[in-house]
Amino acid sequence: MLRYIANRLLMMVPTLIGVAIITFFILRIVPGDIVEVKMRADGAAVSIEAIEAERARLGLDKPLPVQFADWMRGLVTLDLGQSMWTGRPVISEIATRFQLTFEIAILATLFAVLVAVPLGTVSALWRGTWIDYAVRLITMGGLALPTFWVGLLLLMGLLWFFNWLPPINFTPIYRDPLANISQLIWPAMVVGYRFAAVLARLIRSSLLEILNEDFIRTARAKGASERKIVWVHALGNALLPAITVVGLEFAFLIGGLVVTEQVFNLNGLGKLFIQAISHNDYTMIQGMVMLFATVYVIANLAVDLLYAAIDPRVRYR
Repeated sequence: MLRYIANRLLMMVPTLIGVAIITFFILRIVPGDIVEVKMRADGAAVSIEAIEAERARLGLDKPLPVQFADWMRGLVTLDLGQSMWTGRPVISEIATRFQLTFEIAILATLFAVLVAVPLGTVSALWRGTWIDYAVRLITMGGLALPTFWVGLLLLMGLLWFFNWLPPINFTPIYRDPLANISQLIWPAMVVGYRFAAVLARLIRSSLLEILNEDFIRTARAKGASERKIVWVHALGNALLPAITVVGLEFAFLIGGLVVTEQVFNLNGLGKLFIQAISHNDYTMIQGMVMLFATVYVIANLAVDLLYAAIDPRVRYR
């Protein structure tokens, strides 16, 4: 098992190095100059000398190999540099917003798992009945309805029926847990609805396939109860592919909540990423891309370890 973990950890290193190289050079190819955008944002007349001086201050006048070497040295020491737009350290800009986005991702994942597992199981066990059709209708709605539209409907419903809207200012959970949950539970439910729809359909299809396997028929022939067959033999194997989806969806939520954050007026990582792109803030974009890549790699590592823990055949291969 230790060798399996070591191999997976070693595979993370070239992946992250490749992401760093691609991100750095692609940003330099994309048209646009952050110095001109920043200094001439309001149509002000700025001399070429002032622009060149600002470029020198930001280190953009250095040759690309030198800039890349500085970037890689910063990555090793976890120094992502300073934002070219705000002048603040990139890592502090990310840290102030990471808690909000991470908490929404955690709540959405918990909501999706708690909803999808029973729905997918019930739909498979009562295949072809009205229960199955009702569950399929719910899951198809989660796949078909845009997340931002569902969020707007939820906000309108809360305002219309309860005359209540989530608070605007973000309150950390360690300061006031009730205020924190009351603000983040709604975007988490909106995002988790689509997440749960994907997961429930996957569990349903996996469970239907496993219930027709030979070892299930053998268990029935030996007189095992139907409850034991479903919850011990069938569902445990059906959840294996669902683990992959949970890991990838969770990693996606860290950087994919842009629209949801706009709807609920949340200042998270998605909003910060959009602002960095609109300002051509190279250092901020590089730092956030590396963050998202690291989250994806760690999520994949966690999925691999869960697979190896649940199914020993994975690590023996």
